[in-house]
Amino acid sequence: MNPQPRPDFVMIGAMKCATSTLHVQLAAQPGFFMSTPKEPNYFSDDDVFAKGPTWYRSLFADANQGDIRGESSTHYTKLPVHAETIARLQEELGGAPVKLIYMMRHPVDRLVSHYIHEWTQGVVSDKIDVALDQHSEMLAYSCYAMQLAPWIEAFGKESILPLFADGLRAHPQKTLQRVCDFLGYEGTPKWSDSRGDQNVSAVRMRKSSARDLASIPVLRWLRRTFVPKSWRTKVKSRWVMTERPELSAASLHKVEQRFDQDLAQLGEWFGFELNCANWKSVTADAEPQWVQK
Repeated sequence: MNPQPRPDFVMIGAMKCATSTLHVQLAAQPGFFMSTPKEPNYFSDDDVFAKGPTWYRSLFADANQGDIRGESSTHYTKLPVHAETIARLQEELGGAPVKLIYMMRHPVDRLVSHYIHEWTQGVVSDKIDVALDQHSEMLAYSCYAMQLAPWIEAFGKESILPLFADGLRAHPQKTLQRVCDFLGYEGTPKWSDSRGDQNVSAVRMRKSSARDLASIPVLRWLRRTFVPKSWRTKVKSRWVMTERPELSAASLHKVEQRFDQDLAQLGEWFGFELNCANWKSVTADAEPQWVQK
């Protein structure tokens, strides 16, 4: 056992971009050890960081000698909210080499999935157009070049593997192989279709203390026995998002303008044009690679 177990790589984001799916696939490969929880958020969240390095290293204590150890915390690329992440990670690793993986999807789709997540958690209640004015971080987390820039400055492009979620979906085995090659894995990885997509936004049931109370067996029996189904359905509708939210035309135009500015930088780094309009036609088959200058 490694006396001071630390991660060999960190999946740093982005949120709602299939990081959970890749985490699960890597955990299934012999010779990999992935943290539980999947997202310790140690370097980003003050309350978790306060647990100290002994707690963090304990997440990898059960790894076998020679295992490739990893964790996947999307909070690590959530500027401007978690601004101390990189400095903390550098201090903890003490200059030891670490590899980083950053996943991206269409920035508008990511934004909408993020809104759904916040709605289910009870963080937002307003319609998506209003919520964006109140929670500007939801836009910032889709600005991939902006989020990546400080990581590039701190660790260099050669330490970061950029990935497109569309490519993972279209070519899962090929993408998994690319990840394993980047991490120096000597085995032959095998993608498992049975594991499916993880943490998808299709599950849109809003958190509710009242619903939790109603799920107690005795109360559930009383509710089903004495409350008409039409009433139960009406109440349940308050907790369920039945349709995927859509931005108004004005809001969509506004966010696409912002994202296109960011994607221009991203495309320059990868050597091909990227914008909201061409994202899906490009990213399913293009493998993002840093242009060497």
